[in-house]
Amino acid sequence: MDETMATAKEAEPRNSYVRVAFASFIGTAVEFYDFYIFGLATALFIGPLFFPSTNPEAQTLLTFLTFGVAFVARPVGSALFGHFGDRIGRKTTLVASLLIMGISTTLIGFLPTYYSIGFIAPILLCILRFGQGLGLGGEWGGAALLATENAPKGKRALFGMFPQLGPPIGFVAACGIFIAIEQMLTTEAVNSWGWRIPFILSSVLVIVGLYVRLSIIESPAFKKLEQSEEQVQIPLMEMFTKHTKMLAVGSISMVACYTLFFIITVFSLQYGTVTTHVYTRTEYLVMLSIAVMFMAIASPISALLCDRYGRKPILLLSYFIIMAAGLLFGMSVTSGNVARTTIYLSFGLFAMGFNFAPMGAFLSEIFPTQVRYTGASMTYNLGGILGGSLPPFAITYLMGFEKGIYYVGYYLAVVGIISFIAITFSKETKDIDLMEN
Repeated sequence: MDETMATAKEAEPRNSYVRVAFASFIGTAVEFYDFYIFGLATALFIGPLFFPSTNPEAQTLLTFLTFGVAFVARPVGSALFGHFGDRIGRKTTLVASLLIMGISTTLIGFLPTYYSIGFIAPILLCILRFGQGLGLGGEWGGAALLATENAPKGKRALFGMFPQLGPPIGFVAACGIFIAIEQMLTTEAVNSWGWRIPFILSSVLVIVGLYVRLSIIESPAFKKLEQSEEQVQIPLMEMFTKHTKMLAVGSISMVACYTLFFIITVFSLQYGTVTTHVYTRTEYLVMLSIAVMFMAIASPISALLCDRYGRKPILLLSYFIIMAAGLLFGMSVTSGNVARTTIYLSFGLFAMGFNFAPMGAFLSEIFPTQVRYTGASMTYNLGGILGGSLPPFAITYLMGFEKGIYYVGYYLAVVGIISFIAITFSKETKDIDLMEN
């Protein structure tokens, strides 16, 4: 009887490892492309197009706050998609999150501007930005679970890295599109209608992502949970009542990563091209495109080290690198030297990749199957709120000082220290069994 059950278990259909890796990667690549094109547009176009120009400082702050709207929406998406991901399955929920993100992004490309319909334009923009955040709030956690719950033994961090490869590829694609329209169109055309192209092209990428997502089957861990009928009625409540410590640890651990991303990409781009005019848009986008490849390079290095030595020591090391990036920020972005700035941006995004790659495994492993989708998504996105929404306020304040650009870097270093402290309260999760946890 036991042999028959074992044979039946072996005969159960499973996702191929290649399909798992690609499906977890492609969805996040598409969704982060959507997210990044808004970030780049925030630094380059959104302010003059959607907010009055009577007060430049207010316009800049409102522009960055619009960028932050999605970070507020992401925990809502985490709770919503996490609930259904833990109740009815990972696959269906991942398809829904991709659709919401893609539709919201595409519609931004058709929005009228402030000079066409007045204050209604930024309101509609914020609504669609909220939709972007809602979709992304449910995307990452599901993609991380898709990868880790299907991973071969001893390679969970490596497979959990694949969703983290989506962001650098999405970023390169976003930069490439903006560089192309800058080169092919006049400045007047770009500011008039060319900025819409990257948003509208998202619809094509979403179709590709949906095709891949629909080809996968449910993960073994969730199928076991479903067969045992042990799903909890309200995963969010279960997480807040029984897993508060890990919710706090996971969330704070993500803050440094998001703060680093905002400062290195969105803020430094705006500072270098709009505030100081040291670089042209194309120059800085090329520099960022080169730098983000180092984020991709850092990811497998960090993941392999995590599978060998554990999550905790590698994450602690990553925060030291982020602190160094913060201390070097001011002197690097004010240099006016393309090579020096590119090297710094590469170092900063290497630090992000080194920190970001282990999160797919770590945030999935600190929660049991019943609340894993909710927990991983919520910690990831609560960290996003603190790391993505607070910097616009902090930076606006710090830039009011004579050496404000240096203080922005010190702010990043302090955030790195806070995330470092949070990880010291975590347990090592490398050897736990996700089927039994």
